[in-house]
Amino acid sequence: MNILKIDASGRHTGSNSRVITDYLATKLSGDVTDRDLISMDLPYVNEEMIHAFFTPTESLTDAQRELVSLSEELIAELLQADALVIGAPIYNFGPPAVLKAYIDLVCRAGKTFQYTDGAPQGLLSGKIAFIAVASGGTEVESDWDLMTPYLRHVLGFIGITDVYIIDVSGSKREAEEIINHAIAQVDRLLDK
Repeated sequence: MNILKIDASGRHTGSNSRVITDYLATKLSGDVTDRDLISMDLPYVNEEMIHAFFTPTESLTDAQRELVSLSEELIAELLQADALVIGAPIYNFGPPAVLKAYIDLVCRAGKTFQYTDGAPQGLLSGKIAFIAVASGGTEVESDWDLMTPYLRHVLGFIGITDVYIIDVSGSKREAEEIINHAIAQVDRLLDK
């Protein structure tokens, strides 16, 4: 199994979502590609990049090839993966900016989705995704949690509809209790 592990927590030390993504990747036991988005200095999509995204490959200039190279690399990892393991804290009710930047780089027409008869069709079907959602105060999958439904929607848009949420939240619990609760969720999911 090829596992793409994506960590978006701004914290390295004391990050509950990182503990759970490591645990999940180990339990799934396969070849792991590790993407720490915080360490990557991802660019934000700009006008030149958008133009390059919609330029046919054979017509790209050298500068445009350089602009799309990271996007192409990230998409290749997604295509290769059988399972995605995403660690994402809720920041201000939504995803961290770095995770949104990643999504903007991998959601590309003709690469990860296409339009067929005017309707979008995801091109990454047959994959499974686990999302370890951490939050200090926003209850996961509550009306205040805008990130979890957003990630489900984006993943579904590119064809990944088999999505499991692991709740790694809890501002009123000790870190050990939060981790043990999340590990129990992972174990139950994988036992199925």
